[in-house]
Amino acid sequence: MPTSHKKIVVLDRDGVINVDSDAYIKSPEEWVPLPGALEAIARLNQAGYRVAVATNQSGIGRGLFDLAALNAMHLKMHKMAAHVGARIDAVFFCPHTSEDQCECRKPRPGMLKMIAERFEIDPAETPVVGDSLRDLQAGAVLGFIPHLVLTGKGQKTLAAGGLPEGTQVHADLRAFALDFLSEEHE
Repeated sequence: MPTSHKKIVVLDRDGVINVDSDAYIKSPEEWVPLPGALEAIARLNQAGYRVAVATNQSGIGRGLFDLAALNAMHLKMHKMAAHVGARIDAVFFCPHTSEDQCECRKPRPGMLKMIAERFEIDPAETPVVGDSLRDLQAGAVLGFIPHLVLTGKGQKTLAAGGLPEGTQVHADLRAFALDFLSEEHE
């Protein structure tokens, strides 16, 4: 199957799908979806898109929560998504802190490279959606199409400037889904 038929959208998690916190999201109780975000994923799925999540989770490396807590958060995310007819096909995460200098922590492209390889996709045909500059930089390095949402850290990211060339800006994940899917049909 040619890569152009493998439709996937890559999403950051905190601030894009769920409410973000400067104190980190550390438990399933703290994991709260943003209004309309899970429904936006369902809309993407209905249009034939798979969804992968790429998320920095340095709270693990900082000892704020463990892998069991992260798995419980993701189980809640998957269950809540399924409840509205949405499916998240894969969750990639980096447990490291910036001091670890790993290749998977955004803004480095390691996680997105793994997603491209796993799903056999062409980054130039694949949107990456985030609320922070590092989300967009990680994708832009590999040629993903950058999309900034203004939820989470998005407003501050937009105000700070320096976005990768061609970045499209959307109010939230719902607006991204509507804009992206309407562009696809033009």
